[in-house]
Amino acid sequence: MDNKYMGIALELAKKGVGKVNPNPLVGAVIVKDGEIIGQGNHEYYGGPHAEVNAIKNSTGILEGSTIYITLEPCAHYGKTPPCVDLIIEKKFKKVVIGMLDPNPLVSGKSILKLKEKGIEVISGVKKEECIKLNEVFIKYIETKIPFVFLKTATSLDGKIATCTGESKWITSDESRRDGHLLRNKLSSIMVGVNTIIMDDPELTCRIENGRNPIRIVLDSTLRIPINAKVIENKEATTIIATTINSDKLKKEKLLSLGVKVIEVEEKDKKVNLRKLMIKLGELGIDSILIEGGGTLNFSALSEKIVDKVRFYIAPKILGGEKSKSSIGGEGFFKLSDAINLKDVTYEKLGNEIVVEGYLS
Repeated sequence: MDNKYMGIALELAKKGVGKVNPNPLVGAVIVKDGEIIGQGNHEYYGGPHAEVNAIKNSTGILEGSTIYITLEPCAHYGKTPPCVDLIIEKKFKKVVIGMLDPNPLVSGKSILKLKEKGIEVISGVKKEECIKLNEVFIKYIETKIPFVFLKTATSLDGKIATCTGESKWITSDESRRDGHLLRNKLSSIMVGVNTIIMDDPELTCRIENGRNPIRIVLDSTLRIPINAKVIENKEATTIIATTINSDKLKKEKLLSLGVKVIEVEEKDKKVNLRKLMIKLGELGIDSILIEGGGTLNFSALSEKIVDKVRFYIAPKILGGEKSKSSIGGEGFFKLSDAINLKDVTYEKLGNEIVVEGYLS
């Protein structure tokens, strides 16, 4: 029964996708005498936590009941009071927790406090599912560096465009919608300036009630056109990451148009990606979706800033030595240098195959 109710709490937690960053996704279910009497989730950043909403939505007497929470309740004052104190105040008999909070201000402290008050605590129920649900939060709270998700769509032979440069559309409507769900889920989206110059995308989220990600453009020398859609379209914030030696007059012009410009140290005359991750983390950006071309993809992988990849593979063969590949750059010289994925999953999406995995 613990697994059953924690499963319900996990589904509740998912309702906060795209709304709570950089906070965690959390769901809570209250059970008494085998019946659910309350449930809730963390609905938006800065709002009440899942436990508070579950208690507020409850329909029975809370004393002596059990609460199932996907993440250890908070024990410190943040934007809201500690949830562990509320649980003690309401005289819950038992608390079932999915995973410990990775935040050092909390981790294990709530459990200890609950046990000191005579409340039974069980932890680790559906732990792996809870960890995966909050993989973005876990990395960010532990490192203050964004979780980086690289997504690309290719033909069966690994091409992202024909030999003439045509790229719309290699994959299906289903895959493109799935990509927009990722835009809604993650805080920001990153591309290189060549993508802006060639395709002029808006980089917004086109699903109902979706959230537009912060747009990050890598542009070492500020070649971005002033009339680019990511500049003229004010539906989302745009950040341009450039080098400290870029055009100062162009920078001032971009700033006057409401664009945020970040100057980063150079590496091989390009933006130092590792330094950029630190700066973006300092801005509160907890996650990045890379939707770049082959050059950016290879740079991100070779600089080891990528945590997870998702490849959409269409049953099409484009061929052509000059056709662009999803991973460009100079490539790795030896097989022993190749990037190996772990915890790989495969799924069918329409007529396409989706391969997802984590980097070590």
